[in-house]
Parts: sequence; C-alpha cells; structure tokens
Amino acid sequence: MFDNLSERLSKTIRNLRGQGRLSEENIKDALRDVRMALLEADVALPVVKEFTERVRERAMGKDVLKSLTPGQTLVKVVSDELVHVMGDANDALNLSVQPPAVILMAGLQGSGKTTSSAKLARMLQEREKKSVMLASCDIYRPAAIDQLKTLAQEVGAVFFPSHAGEDPVAIANAAVAQARKQHVDVVIIDTAGRLHIDDDMMNEIRLLHTAVSPVETLFVVDSMTGQDAANTARTFNDVLPLTGVILTKTDGDARGGAALSIRSITGKPIKFIGVGEKTEALEPFYPDRITSRILGMGDVVSLVEEAEQKVDKEAVAKLAGKITRGKGFDLNDFRDQLDQMLNMGGLTGLMDKLPGMGQLPKNAMADDSQVHRMKAIINSMTPHERGRPGVINGSRRRRIAAGSGTQVQDVNRLLKQHLQMQKMMKKMSKGGMSKLLRGMKGKGPMGMPF
Repeated sequence: MFDNLSERLSKTIRNLRGQGRLSEENIKDALRDVRMALLEADVALPVVKEFTERVRERAMGKDVLKSLTPGQTLVKVVSDELVHVMGDANDALNLSVQPPAVILMAGLQGSGKTTSSAKLARMLQEREKKSVMLASCDIYRPAAIDQLKTLAQEVGAVFFPSHAGEDPVAIANAAVAQARKQHVDVVIIDTAGRLHIDDDMMNEIRLLHTAVSPVETLFVVDSMTGQDAANTARTFNDVLPLTGVILTKTDGDARGGAALSIRSITGKPIKFIGVGEKTEALEPFYPDRITSRILGMGDVVSLVEEAEQKVDKEAVAKLAGKITRGKGFDLNDFRDQLDQMLNMGGLTGLMDKLPGMGQLPKNAMADDSQVHRMKAIINSMTPHERGRPGVINGSRRRRIAAGSGTQVQDVNRLLKQHLQMQKMMKKMSKGGMSKLLRGMKGKGPMGMPF
C-alpha cells in the first residue's frame, strides 16, 4: 500500500531536507507536489484541501521558517499532519465488558467481512488470549455460512451453526446466549452484505444491532475502492453507530486514498488493516507507523513485533546452538531461514518496514518470487547435497537446475549467497553481532546484495 504516494512524497521530502533556508515560494512548490501526490493517491478532495492548508499554516509559522534546520522541521510538520489525518493513535477494541463482548461486522458484499471475522478471531485468541465464537447471519448465501465454518475450524474458534432461511436476529440472539452458557469471551457476528447499499440491508442490520447491543460495530471496506470506501463508510455510519473500520486488501492497493480519507470523512478510526489473504494477515492500524512507511522511514517497531509473534524461537535457538558448536550453516538451515522470512510477510513485507528501502530503484528490489525460486532449487537437491553443499559439482548443478526449472546460473547464485551467509554465521559465533552487521553492510535480508 502507498507505493505511488510514498515514491512521490519521498522525493519531495528529500528536496525539502536539503534546503538550508525556506521561503514562501519553495514551501508553495513543495505543497503543490504534496497536493498532487495525495490527489493521485485517490484521497478525497476535502481531505486534501484541509491537509495542505494545515501544513501551509504551520509551515509559514516562525517555528519552521526560523528553525536552524527548516527543511527537516517542515518534514516533521508533514509527518505530524499525516498522522493527524489518519487518527493520531491506534484505537484498540473495547472489550472491557461483561462477557460475551459482541462484535458486529458490517459492509458490502465482497468487502472481506467473512475473512476479516476469522482473522480478527485468530488475533484475539493469539494476542489477547480470548475465547471466540463465530456466527454467520448471512442467510442469503449458504456458501458464506460454510466458509465461516471452515475458517472457524482453521483458526480454532467456536462456530455457532446457522442455516439459510433462519431469522438473522434469532441467530444472533441464540449465538450470544450459547456463548454465555459456554463462557466464551467474544462473539463475532458476520452479517449479510449486498452489492450496493439498499433499505432492506440497512433495516436488517439495524435490527441486529438493536438485538445484540454490540460493544464494537466494525465496518469492513475494500481499500481498492479508494475514496468511495470513505463515502460508503459515511453512509453506513449515518444508519449504524460504527465504532471503527477494518480496511481490507491493502496489500493490493498501491494508492492508499481510503486510509487517508476515512477518518476525516466519517470521524471513525481505522482499527485494523488486512494485509493478505491468510488468516494471520491482519494488523492493528497505527497512524504514526503508517506515516513512517509513507515517508520512506520504515516501521521498525512493527517489524520487531512481527518477529516476536511469527519467528519460530525454538528453530532459532536450535540454529544458534548448532553454529556455536561449530557444525556450520547448511542448506537445510538456509531453507528454514527462507521459510521464517515468508512467515513474516516475505521480502516485500520486510522491505516495506525497513528504513530507506523505498528509495532503492524498483529493479533493485527483491521480491517473494526470488525466495520461492531459491526454495525450489534447495528442494531439488538430495539430503546429502543439502547437508554438504561442497559436494555439488558441475553435473549436480545442471541436474538441480533442471529439477527446479531454473538455470545453472541461478543455482550458482544461491550457493554463493549461502556461502556469504555461512561466513556471517561464523563471524557471529566468534565475534558477536557487531561483526555480523559489518559483514552485512550493503546487503539486504538474508545477505542478498542490492
């Protein structure tokens, strides 16, 4: 998300940082670039106007113009205002009620409500240690009920059965009653969507809301629809007392207009963003961290949190022990590291969070297809070859390339990268992290040169 906006704003920011003195003229030029970048990102026009006006007012103030580093001070102003537009801080779910806490999911058909319900259930169970029940009130699409049942099994949540033809309000009431009997902490109710907003849909969800009195009413919206997402959210908010928004499919949205428009237009916070199709691909929305990514400064805090949650600590400890005992870093270990990287969102996800990576040329950016290609090459080797890479001669390389659908040059490149990592691991075992970091200078994740 934000690829195009980040590219445009990062260029403007670099130009501003280099200014030893700011004038009304170059502030005006910078704001014109910012305005065009936001409009191209499909940010709603009223939001763009308000944002640029707030930045202009602060930029023309004495704090910026008389600063010893006016360019950097103006960058801070732009950063602060971006955070403000998106909501200042993360707005967490309010679950401090007598259980079960009911969460009502609303939105149009195809926005990702059912998948987001399962993602949210998984997050609440893993991070908040809550027991969760999932219930579907979408009586118009039997496939939606089956889908939620399958997802509930996948994430380990309790599923409350329902059937086409039942009354949605009766389903919701029965689910809450059952959750109370089973001492379930949270009930997530997936509601029916339509291809467009209509009176029947709004009446039904209003009745559901009245019946179960949810502590959270979350509007699920597809970020790919741009500023239309914000307008749809506003229409729903006129009918329902929304408490927040889940923005889905942000991994496929290069513009980001919805994220920058929703808070200003609806007054409701974005609480979560969907960053992929898998059930673990849901992140809390932090305006300051998103702003940091937009401006090319990375998001190290989220990267560390993700590592804490997704890295297999036992595997890391096992590898560390192996290296300490001098047993080396073989291709099985290399493949395990590639898997760990993919679990953390792949190279694309990592690069998005690393500071300065947005300034690299596009053709220098590695992507996940390279990681999968490397895994295919390693998987085409025999166990003996993976454990002892030194035995891989010319004929073996040709066989491995044919078996993995790659070229011999690709096999050679992988073996070279493995050798580089092997050397780094030896440095780490002998001289600690400082030597490892010196060895990685100028290289990306997994020692891949850029």
